[in-house]
Amino acid sequence: MTFAGSPDHVEARLVPDSGYELDTFRISGFPRRPSLALVRSVLRAGAAPVACRRILRRRRPDVVLGGGGFVAGPMVIAASSLRIPAALTEADAHLGLANRLAAPFAKRIFLSYPLDIHGGDKMRVVGRPIPARSRPVPQDEAREIFEVPQDERVLGVFGALAGAKALNEFVAETWGSAGPAILHITGRRDFDAVRRKVARPDYRVLPETERFGAAISAADLVLSRSGSTVWELAAAGRPAIFVPYPFATGDHQTRNAEHFVREGGAIMVPELELDHVPELVRSLLDDPARLAKMSEAMLRAARPHAAKDIADELVAMATR
Repeated sequence: MTFAGSPDHVEARLVPDSGYELDTFRISGFPRRPSLALVRSVLRAGAAPVACRRILRRRRPDVVLGGGGFVAGPMVIAASSLRIPAALTEADAHLGLANRLAAPFAKRIFLSYPLDIHGGDKMRVVGRPIPARSRPVPQDEAREIFEVPQDERVLGVFGALAGAKALNEFVAETWGSAGPAILHITGRRDFDAVRRKVARPDYRVLPETERFGAAISAADLVLSRSGSTVWELAAAGRPAIFVPYPFATGDHQTRNAEHFVREGGAIMVPELELDHVPELVRSLLDDPARLAKMSEAMLRAARPHAAKDIADELVAMATR
């Protein structure tokens, strides 16, 4: 297995660090407004399939999987032109622009959520693959790892990868000096600002962790954005309060959250209504029976075998 992507984005570091080979080509997302950057992006997009064809001719893969986003589209298009079977994955409850453009060239589209879109037999709802680092562990072990109280209710707060500024600041200002035990993963950007506002030993603040599954497992209730992390919370059976990022493309974080709200495992609070969160957190942490029902609902909604389902289908595509 090899990877392809942009030399200017996170895969240029993550893929080699994980021990895999990475082929790179120039590609960038489309700015939403007319600009010189948009012209450059269009020119790169036009040249990218040619670069991808060169990579594919050299690698000679049996099947190609596009992970969504602007990097995937040119490779899937190039694979189709060389008659190499290709598939796409969509992480959110909204089919992104790159996937919409590449969809006609894919043999299979793996969806995380049921979507009301045309595609017929191409579409398969599998959920979102869970990274190994995000798999749940026993709660007592998780709490020992992160040094949070074993005998108290714990609120987990998880910002986005780069941080969720409004949410991070609200939590630190609300509970920095008193409140429930908290494990707060801020993202690197907001770490210092949050840490300065915390003045108690049972409020643990970290910029990030390689043991995210343990961080989830340490909590009784989670307060977070509703990006791809929602599937990791579901796999661990953790009740959640979701505060969707209000400027996400296609408002997909709201749609992600709504899926788990309908299932009964989560509550959604718009960012403009954050003032309702403290009382909601208090009432949930004081109601073990309700937390247990929400936990069961999250587990029912989880799709822990998504990665295996996708892998099995890719092997079948390559064989065909």
